[in-house]
Amino acid sequence: MKNNYSTKKFIIYDITTCALFAALMCIFGPMSVPIGPIPISLTNLVIYLAVYLLGPRESTISYLVYLLLGAVGLPVFSAYSGGMGKLLGPTGGYLIGFIFMAIISGVALKLSKANVFITAAGMVLGTAVAYAFGTAWFVKVASYTWADALKVCVFPFIPFDLGKIVIASILGKIVRSALTKAGLLPEMRKQTAKQKAEA
Repeated sequence: MKNNYSTKKFIIYDITTCALFAALMCIFGPMSVPIGPIPISLTNLVIYLAVYLLGPRESTISYLVYLLLGAVGLPVFSAYSGGMGKLLGPTGGYLIGFIFMAIISGVALKLSKANVFITAAGMVLGTAVAYAFGTAWFVKVASYTWADALKVCVFPFIPFDLGKIVIASILGKIVRSALTKAGLLPEMRKQTAKQKAEA
């Protein structure tokens, strides 16, 4: 009974944290700065932080919840927009590309055991994949050439996204350390549950 209670408690914690980060994406996602066809968004900053604090599975689930909320029409995307029209529009590829970014970043964190440099490198790689996916979709939908699309969809955002990765790495490491000590990280909770089961 005690182990079942602990398992249920961990499941409730997972659901709560996923919902919390999905809510943060809904709050910060619409806060965008229009600099062209693709706005500067804070969504990926929240995803980077979610990766650090939740791990690959829960951070991806959080983003998928956010994406679903936007797809059904809630104004949680950039410039307080929402709906399938946004996903199918010129910038929709980047929203889908963030799924791969969360997965790749999370896998880097997990395999490196949260090594800050390897995790940051994973975030850079994941962001590059999101760029590639989003730019390919933009070229198709907006009828841009690849050269022109890179000029408006990728190059202006590289310094901003690198800055977000640095911020997430600093904040993520600090908060992750505190959560580790409290035994609240997913891997720490699994280890605790295993120890209790073996006791």
